[in-house]
Amino acid sequence: MSLRKFVGVIALSVTALSIPNLLLAQGGVTYEDILQGMADPTRWLTYSGDYTGQRHSPLTQITPDNVKRLVPVWTFQTGTTTRGRGFETSPLIDDGVLYVTGSNNFAWAIDARTGRAFWQYRRNLPNDLTYGASAPVNRGFGMLGDSLFMVTLDAHLLALDSKTGNILWDIELADYRIGYAATLAPLVIDGKVIVGISGGEYATRGFIDAYDPATGERIWRFHTIPGPGEPGSETWPDDPVVLARGGGGTWMNGSYDPELDLIYWGVGNPNPDYYGDIRPGDNLYSNSIVALNAETGELRWHYQFTPHGVNDWDSNQIPVLADIDWQGEPRKVVMLANRNGFFYVMDRATGEVLLGKPFTATTWARELDENDRPIILNDGSKGCLPDPWGSTNFMPPSFYQELGLFILTTRETCSTFVPEEPQYTPGQATFGGVVFTDRDNQYGALRALDVQTGELEWEFRYPSPTFGGVLTTASGLVFAGDHEGNFMAFTANDGENLWHYQTGSRIWGAAAMTHELDGRQYVLIPAGTTLTAFALPED
Repeated sequence: MSLRKFVGVIALSVTALSIPNLLLAQGGVTYEDILQGMADPTRWLTYSGDYTGQRHSPLTQITPDNVKRLVPVWTFQTGTTTRGRGFETSPLIDDGVLYVTGSNNFAWAIDARTGRAFWQYRRNLPNDLTYGASAPVNRGFGMLGDSLFMVTLDAHLLALDSKTGNILWDIELADYRIGYAATLAPLVIDGKVIVGISGGEYATRGFIDAYDPATGERIWRFHTIPGPGEPGSETWPDDPVVLARGGGGTWMNGSYDPELDLIYWGVGNPNPDYYGDIRPGDNLYSNSIVALNAETGELRWHYQFTPHGVNDWDSNQIPVLADIDWQGEPRKVVMLANRNGFFYVMDRATGEVLLGKPFTATTWARELDENDRPIILNDGSKGCLPDPWGSTNFMPPSFYQELGLFILTTRETCSTFVPEEPQYTPGQATFGGVVFTDRDNQYGALRALDVQTGELEWEFRYPSPTFGGVLTTASGLVFAGDHEGNFMAFTANDGENLWHYQTGSRIWGAAAMTHELDGRQYVLIPAGTTLTAFALPED
């Protein structure tokens, strides 16, 4: 694969800011460092903090007893326009330097002590963007050595020098002109950078890729919509055109089990979203989780949460990995709260479904049958819970293993779906219908689920459906935010609200992260176009 350089309107700009007496990170990040996860509390080296997706920190300096004293230490203002979408990133940190991406393909290296930037990267984008123009977000960096890896709205993968922000290599993932884009934080494993693709509402075919971190050469590709004659193609019409535009975006981050050498990734909706008559069958591997061999990209197992989806219930939620005691036996599991309103626990080696149970007031289905398929009660034409945004979405959850609690942001909403036969136009989104949402009867909630039963242990209600993610810490705290801009701390065992801070912007798609620096614990929350760092007052 040849590497593509910036041409025409595709350009870059790196601005180095003169800040005295500050040094950028030295030494670089190894795969072994990432394997350690948050064992070194001064580092946060991958999107969820480690490969498990648990988003649970071992830090204990901030506690339920002192969290009320938490104050903002600094804020970083991006100054970027968002078209209604702001930060959805998870900052990374190494050697006191934060690495942050923003909307419209901006990125920064920031001094974690002061909030001042060392450098800023900006990518000029083509004027004919399709998907990337409507959702101009980026969810973060991957990192290895002295390189940062970032995807772009025009469907490229970049490697940047962490010390300067300069481009090391640049490759094209897919053609943005037909609706492809990329927004996720790359997953970096041993010798590979793993990325997915956006654009499931366009006439596109989803995939998951692995690239060489040193050169940008593609190592393997797994298509989430099988080609003619491939396993899973029998769940689609025998029509290569339908398969080629089948959707199945992979626009959110996956997780990784180094012991099994398996990558776990959520797959989005089939195309078109709401009109299923032109694609009879289950439509694999849309609305599924896939487990892939990390070395080859070969499919090890899959599970489809919503067969033949007609409600836009992407399964692009973070797969959460854990080793737990299950009915008296140790079990390696993967957990996922799905957009369709069900919470699932599966054996992550085999894909066996151990638990599938609603966590919201779903009306489309209430249970699984003996084959672990949902028993469908309502396709949405009679009014359906949840709406197209789902009972939850891409905002990260957290798993508090000591308490056995899966803690997530939920949405209680209802919509009526009206399908219409679509007309395909190259480069234009195709939904195949319209949706009417009951906006007078909806709310959001922070909920804690017992992973053994799926039962609700506690909840804290928000005034409106929200997209804020979740962070937990070993001191017994939960950090979460809402659509109204409130960043809050709760007790993990019972959900008592202990503290809040009004950020001034909605918290959308992002979750807090935490780290230690100079013996002090910091908690960071991206909200709107502002990144704010909090800590206890210095005595």
